[in-house]
Amino acid sequence: MTTFSIGDTDFLRDGAAHRILSGALHYFRVHPDQWQDRIRKARLMGLNTIETYVAWNAHEPRRGEWDATGWNDLGRFLDLVAAEGMDAIVRPGPYICAEWHNGGLPTWVDADERTLRSSDPAYLADVTGFLERVYEIVEPRQIHRGGSVVLVQIENEYGAYGSDKAYLEELVRLTRACGIEVPLTTVDQPTDRMLADGSLPELHKTGSFGSRSAERLETLRRHQSTGPLMCSEFWDGWFDWWGGVHHTTDVDAAAGDLDALLAAGASVNIYMFHGGTNFGLTNGANHKGRYLPLVTSYDYDAPLDEAGNPTAKFFALRDVIAKYAPVPDEVPPAARPAPELSVELRPAGTWTDAAATAPASEKPASFDDLGHLSALVRYDAELPEGFAGGILQVDEEIRDLAWVSVDGKRVGTLARTRHDRAIELPAGRRLRILVEDQGRVNYDHRLGEHKGMITAPLLDGVALGGWTSTPLDVAEIAAGIAVGSAAEGQGPVAYTADFTLDAAADLFLDTSAWSKGYAFVNGFFLGRYWRNGPQRTLFVPGSVTRAGDNRIVVLELENVLEPVAAFVAEAALGDLSE
Repeated sequence: MTTFSIGDTDFLRDGAAHRILSGALHYFRVHPDQWQDRIRKARLMGLNTIETYVAWNAHEPRRGEWDATGWNDLGRFLDLVAAEGMDAIVRPGPYICAEWHNGGLPTWVDADERTLRSSDPAYLADVTGFLERVYEIVEPRQIHRGGSVVLVQIENEYGAYGSDKAYLEELVRLTRACGIEVPLTTVDQPTDRMLADGSLPELHKTGSFGSRSAERLETLRRHQSTGPLMCSEFWDGWFDWWGGVHHTTDVDAAAGDLDALLAAGASVNIYMFHGGTNFGLTNGANHKGRYLPLVTSYDYDAPLDEAGNPTAKFFALRDVIAKYAPVPDEVPPAARPAPELSVELRPAGTWTDAAATAPASEKPASFDDLGHLSALVRYDAELPEGFAGGILQVDEEIRDLAWVSVDGKRVGTLARTRHDRAIELPAGRRLRILVEDQGRVNYDHRLGEHKGMITAPLLDGVALGGWTSTPLDVAEIAAGIAVGSAAEGQGPVAYTADFTLDAAADLFLDTSAWSKGYAFVNGFFLGRYWRNGPQRTLFVPGSVTRAGDNRIVVLELENVLEPVAAFVAEAALGDLSE
């Protein structure tokens, strides 16, 4: 039996001093067929541990509908880590941030009915069911039971959010009651307040930072007087948002900061080792005075890029690790260009005109009122008889982007990011507002906020009633799009194309000739695209392609400048940050 514990100065593995050299790899952001490849490449960089969050809303998007299979097979992922001869760190939250939608919390854990991330009994009741299921998977896979798990984290950067010690105590009690015996940790940014608020005396404190290692470790040591120092989120890159730039960090600077960290004797978890992709509608958003939805790629400028290829940062960090620990002689193969091809897109008709299924009401229903988990809700209302034009105004922001049309003609948009609250309407009879949830805020106190139209809009200062609220499931719509041509008509248009591959292969779909929407290959939901950038390609995992015939479906919300689906040799993630 292998033991793992915390000593006076070091982590102890079978009683001997042990340094954790870990890399973050989120199973829910990587196709399961590619898990083993990414884990193996972590070992080849010199790492001995894999860290992952557990995304509650991936496992239980609807209350009681628990899924731990396929993409959600945490047990298989941990077993693959063990098979590679590596350890694992599990961070189940229940809040994870991770730039993941709603910080990992399911939307049914409604912030209007319970106080999130607190000792509120209603919230803890929901959390208990989740953690019990997670720990059923983790408990038999602990290191002393022959598995890979050496550490489990309690909550996540809680000191940046709250200071409810009773909440943390209950999470610890529940974790231990579920048979988790490995050491428990917390992580916070290295400030005195966050480190004090975000942990308990019996939990081992770690830090999250990406620079000024010596200074941050000194702050951490003031709060963790004994035991090993650890940066359990060493930020070697950063994430991107729509309308911004592609963030990168200097390779030499990242290597220098890692060197300083390891020279001080600290353990590390590199965040991220491999970022992966926010497939489907899983991207989060930030809101620090302005709502900024995050892009589909989670490349993160990590040592392994979005397609799992080693970068210059991989080799630079590997050279640093080699100064402190043995690294394998083998290195991963260099990236090879992806297959390039181009096919014509065929219009397949409008796709947002599904018949309303609910009666009209005085107020529009939010996504949450409807229990809707997809990207769009269409709101329709009759304008007053003889309406000759006027101002439509919303008292509460649209969440998050709305296309406004009158009698089938588009008038304009209302965007949360722009702080829009009003739009001028022309004369007409029928008002339609198509609202997109662009991603749930994943950080700070906007967790759990409702999406869509939150209040009835005002028309020239008077509330407009008689709304029908029609949820549109974009994945279901894409699955039902017929092959072939159709008249474009009014409204957003769907497109299809067929293409042929000699063999299954990772691809990069170029979206630069399109405006905004969603793309699918062989029914697999690649994610969102948007001319707003910076991202210009969508990653297509080779596991969803096949030799022979393949099919792409594009649900365009605005307009296609060129009706072409082009696959290019490499990712294009946008203009770089300075």
